[in-house]
Amino acid sequence: MTTIRNSSTFLRRVMIADAVGGAVASVALLAAAGPLGDMLALPPAILRYFALALVPIVAFIAWLVTRAEMPRAAVWVLIAINGLWAVESIFLLFTGWIHPNLAGQVFIVAQALVVLGLAELQFIGLRRIAPRAVAA
Repeated sequence: MTTIRNSSTFLRRVMIADAVGGAVASVALLAAAGPLGDMLALPPAILRYFALALVPIVAFIAWLVTRAEMPRAAVWVLIAINGLWAVESIFLLFTGWIHPNLAGQVFIVAQALVVLGLAELQFIGLRRIAPRAVAA
């Protein structure tokens, strides 16, 4: 398995920001699903579902950043998860399953863009260290 030795501070910081942001979002969505649902015209149940879906992702990121040598494939998995989250968030707006108001639409697009931005930063961090810090 290929690992990333002494991975860059940049990549680790981006991953920590992803984990902290995900944990904060999860707690906030769980704690305020009702009021947020009313404000955004989103079903509180779906907000709770998203909050709970973040828990294993945050745990995965926390596990990754605590490794001395992060498995390269695991970082790629995280990038894919973030990309998929962003795409599915936008896709949700076009399914007709939910009918958010303008604030809800902005909320969904904004969080998708933040997650996509994190995926891009993780990709940049991985690309920066790949040529000089990958061991077989």
